Amino acid sequence: MIRTVNLSMKYGKFRAVHDLNLQIEAGSVFGFVGPNGAGKSTTMSILATLLAPTSGQAYVDGYDVIQNPEEVRRLIGYMPDFFGVYDNLTAVEYLDFYAGAYNIPVEKRETLIRDLLELVNLSMKADAYVDTLSRGMKQRLGLARCLIHDPKVLILDEPASGLDPRARIEMKEILKELKGMGKTILISSHILPELAEMCDHIGIIEQGQLIAMAPVDQIAAQVAGHRVLRVKLRSRAEDAQALVQDAKGVQSVTLEGKTDLLIAYTGDEEGQVALLSRLVSNGLPVLAFSEEAGNLEEVFLTVTKGVGS
Repeated sequence: MIRTVNLSMKYGKFRAVHDLNLQIEAGSVFGFVGPNGAGKSTTMSILATLLAPTSGQAYVDGYDVIQNPEEVRRLIGYMPDFFGVYDNLTAVEYLDFYAGAYNIPVEKRETLIRDLLELVNLSMKADAYVDTLSRGMKQRLGLARCLIHDPKVLILDEPASGLDPRARIEMKEILKELKGMGKTILISSHILPELAEMCDHIGIIEQGQLIAMAPVDQIAAQVAGHRVLRVKLRSRAEDAQALVQDAKGVQSVTLEGKTDLLIAYTGDEEGQVALLSRLVSNGLPVLAFSEEAGNLEEVFLTVTKGVGS
């Protein structure tokens, strides 16, 4: 649904984005993470047809953002990190204004706006003036505005920035609903654990370059070069610890409680199969064998140098 090919953007001698190659499947939620100034907003502005790249290509649902901007704009809902609202309008009037901008027939607007306000949990604020809303409510109203024309793709630049914990939770729940509706969502943040709770895949950008990209449950392993395996046993955990600690690819084995082993592991998936086979063939009562997602905060600090933060 979203694809970039060697996408680059320069401002004079400053390189904001360099040879960026992204591929985001339809219906997925992709988290774009990096320190402030890493190139996230620039990339999103290009995808939203607001900036022309210095070189490279970008496509939304097959449409080139430079050659076919009007088609792209019909497909996307874009929410920048800071956006203006019309303070002298109520929430309903604000959405009605944008419905008109998208040529939505007048007779359809009332039902549409009511449904959107319900989706973003703002039904009780329908007649409230925009300037009286909290930041979290304004963010949700901005999200409703992005949805007014039922886009296939949402491009959300740090939508949780500046929100209190309750507002962040509300935003996450709304995004889950939108994912369930089949929307493709590109969402950015400079806080990796925050995105991990909402996304299928994560891409980490630093100084305009994509330095890691993987499913959420694999990003730690891809970056750190090792995996953490959890083995849950019905009993004999200490025997299991002794059995696997010298196995190929095993760096360390830690006993957690009386039944769980945490294994720092550098091998591949075939090695994991062999490790499980060793436990089972030696009569160890294995209840579960799984890969941990890893500490995402550590991953972020490992791969980023903090430039621009």
